[in-house]
Parts: sequence; C-alpha cells; structure tokens
Amino acid sequence: MVFEDDELLVVDKPPGWNTHAPDPYAGEGIHEWLRHREPRWADLSILHRLDKETSGLIVFGKTPLANRSLTRQFEERRVEKVYRLRTDRPIRASEWTADWSLVRAGERQVARPRAAGMEPAETVFRHLSESAGGIDWEAIPKTGRTHQIRAHAAEGGMPILGDRLYGGGEARRLHLVSHRLAFEHPRTGRPVAWTVEPDWSADPRVLLRGAVIAPGETDAFRRLHGSADRGAEGLHLDAWGPFHLLYSDPDAGRGGPEEPGRVAGLAVPDLYHRPLNRRVGCAGTDESGPRRVWGREAPPAFTVRENGVVYEIRFDQGYSVGLFLDQRDNRRRLLTGHVGAGFPPLSLGISAPEVLNCFAYTCAFSVCAALGGARVTSLDLSRKYLDWGRRNFALNALDPAAHDFVFGDTFDWLRRWARRGRRFDAVLLDPPTFSRSKERGDFRAERDYGSLAGLAAGVLRPGGVLFASTNAARLEPGAFLAQVRSGLAAAGRRIVSERYIPQPPDFPVSRDEPAYLKTVWLRLD
Repeated sequence: MVFEDDELLVVDKPPGWNTHAPDPYAGEGIHEWLRHREPRWADLSILHRLDKETSGLIVFGKTPLANRSLTRQFEERRVEKVYRLRTDRPIRASEWTADWSLVRAGERQVARPRAAGMEPAETVFRHLSESAGGIDWEAIPKTGRTHQIRAHAAEGGMPILGDRLYGGGEARRLHLVSHRLAFEHPRTGRPVAWTVEPDWSADPRVLLRGAVIAPGETDAFRRLHGSADRGAEGLHLDAWGPFHLLYSDPDAGRGGPEEPGRVAGLAVPDLYHRPLNRRVGCAGTDESGPRRVWGREAPPAFTVRENGVVYEIRFDQGYSVGLFLDQRDNRRRLLTGHVGAGFPPLSLGISAPEVLNCFAYTCAFSVCAALGGARVTSLDLSRKYLDWGRRNFALNALDPAAHDFVFGDTFDWLRRWARRGRRFDAVLLDPPTFSRSKERGDFRAERDYGSLAGLAAGVLRPGGVLFASTNAARLEPGAFLAQVRSGLAAAGRRIVSERYIPQPPDFPVSRDEPAYLKTVWLRLD
C-alpha cells in the first residue's frame, strides 16, 4: 500500500500479478484480491491497468466521484504517467518518440505506421543512465494501449530486459516499472503525486510474497510454486516459521536443492525435503515424512503463525505437517466474518453462530471460526488429529471444553444429525480427494462431491453458509460448481449468495502450473 484516503487506493503492484483475473476461475488479480479482502474496498474500480509482468504504481477508485474524475482525467490525458525501464541494447538517440499504431498478432502487439482509421499510440523515451546492469530509460506514454511501451521499445531497437514476448535480453523479471503517477485529487482538485524507485535486483518471487504476507502476522506460506515462479520448475517450497519444507517433482528432472543454503536462488537456512507425488495433486505427497537436508533439526513439534493465529506443526507425521497453506485466506474469512464484496457477513447478527467443520484434520478452520465468535463442532475420523486440534485451540487461548470434538465418519454423522434435526449456521467441507470406507465404499471428489454437498445441506439452517472446497486437480472448476449446485438442488436448497475463490497469490497460476484449488462460499435459503 502506498496511499489511501476516502476516495483513492494507490498500491505498488509486484511483478507477476495480474491487475484483474483473466477468467473467473483463474487466480485472483490484485483488483479482485483487494475487493474481497476488506469491506471498505468492496467497491474498488480499476481506473488503469498494468501488464501482469509490469510492476509499480496503480490507482483504484473507491467512490463514484473518484471514478468519474479519474476516468475523465485519463481520457483527457491529464494524468502524468512515467515509467522506468532497462534494456541491454544501446541506440544512438538520447530522446525519441514512438508514434506507431499497434495491431494485435496473437499475444503480441505489432507496431505499424500510422494510417487512417488506426488508433494512435505514442510514447516518448528519454535516456537516463548506463551501468554494468544495463541502460535505463524513462518512458512517458501519451496514449494507453495494451503493451504499448513494450512494443514501442522493441520496435525502436531497445527491447526491455526480461521481455520474452518482445525479444528482450534474459532477466528474472520484466524490467518495466510504473514509476510516477500524478493527477488532480478527485475531491479537493489539488495536485497529488507518488513515485516508486525500481530495484532491478529484487527477486520477483520475493516481491510477490512481500505484497501479500504481513511478516508480523504470518510466517507460514509458499515461497516457490513450481513453474509459476520462474526458475523454480518442479520445486514447491514452503516456509514453516524457522524451517522450510521442499517438495520436488521427479518428473521435472529436479531431485531437490542444488547447492547448500539456497533453493532456486533463495536463501534457505534450515531445509527439509520430500518428493512430490503429482498423482495425488499439488498438495499430495508420499507417506514418508520429510528428510532433513541441512541446517537445524526441527523439534518434534513447533509453532507457526498465520494471520496472527498460532498452529502446532510436526514434520514426523507423514502425509501433512498440520496445516494446508493454500487455505490461508479462507481461514481469514472465518476470523473476520467477511467473505467478500457482495456476500453477506457470516454471522448475520447471530451472537454465537454454530459451525460444523467436517474432515476437521487438526482443526485449523475450527480455531479461526472460534476466534471469530462461533461455537464449533470439529468432526474427523482420527482421534489423533482431533487431539492435535485441541492443542491448537489451547495455543490460541481458546477453551477446548467450550467446543465439541466428534470422532467418526463425516457421511455417517451428517445423516445421523439430519435425522435428529440437528442444525448448524455454517458447514465447512474440505474433504480428501479420495477416501475409502467399508461401510459406504469409495469417495472420489471428482465424482461424488455433489452428494456430499447435499448431505451437508441437510444439517444447515435456513440462511446458513456452506463452504465447499477441493484440491482435486482433475476436477475442473465448472464441473465442481455444477456438482455442488446439483447436490444442493436435489436436497431442496436454493443458493441466494455465492462467492467462488481460487488459490491465494503465493500459489500463483500459470499455463504450466494451472490452478488446482477450488473453493466456494454459498448462502442457502
């Protein structure tokens, strides 16, 4: 965050994050992530855009007044926009103007001489300095076409470092930054301006996490997410407080860390490692526990912090260490009671809502719901994990005795509670992708999620909230939502509010590393 008042929000966008989501089921753009994070940002409007790989200043409007004023100023070209870029290709000019129209050709924009009927595109370039790292230029776009600066710079013989699309030299990131924004404040009419200085040496993977992770609140998050993070192909690295756990993909030809103390260029002092099994999805691994590679040995149990909540973590439990990091933002929604823009508050005036957490595992969702003021029932088929959940409650000064911990099969208990008339204000579903039971047979998320949603609806009060989630990689978002909706319809329940949420920004999405986590919040009649 750079600036905020009643009218405006100005942020410093990290590279590698879209301004807005390219489709409803892709990873959230910065606009969606902000809109749904805080109630005061629910009406944020995009007033201009930056390419995914471009970083720097971007302004959002918070009110109709700001939207009208800034839209007019952009249209009348009264907004001062200054970019900084770096190239490794010298040209003889110290200042020059690109005045070529742009025509789309696939993913690229191709510069063409101005002609009748073609929209103008004009950029002024001014030489700034030279160093061993490259040649720095200032770019002032007089118009605002897609990829305008990138296409103009390449056509002028100075493609930007890191710009693979336009023939730029090799670099870890696109060396293009929105450096300065200046305009008239929409309410006061006074001039306002902001600047950010480019740091070409900064690792873009670190910049992305630094934009969304508050160090004082959270020390458990994903630092590398495979092919979505340049240079980390086949590697998934999680920070767990003082320790790190690396999952490597044998199919990608990367068996683990390549040099002591570093993983894919990131400093990692204390490292554990475990092979990643793609057959079980991005979060699945084999049953063996992590193996220490270097640094300190982790104690049998230690704690991490996420959104200010404390959790016990163990590296000696095989499949998982106690917390699924990709659900961090959903746990925060239980903490704050705010699901997103346009979705009614979770409590809706209920002083102590009753929440059922199915497949509770170590009860991380339960802890957040309890801290948010709910009375929680945690249901799981493992007494060991329920005991772990009780310890998580105690770590956060919550009395486990004030809540229920139920051992048993979720499907059985949902039917039993439905027959008894037991009802909850919210039901949380995050089942394993696959499970097997002698009594009911196999459960496969890609086939059976609808029936599970229907069972959950049977114990949900009118006006209650259902949270449904799966990391089944082969289950497409549309098919997942269709299953959930079908199951609810079969149970006679109507959806009155819906909010679909993909995985958080530290699990970035790319073509080679597509989204796998699918979650939806639903309020039912």
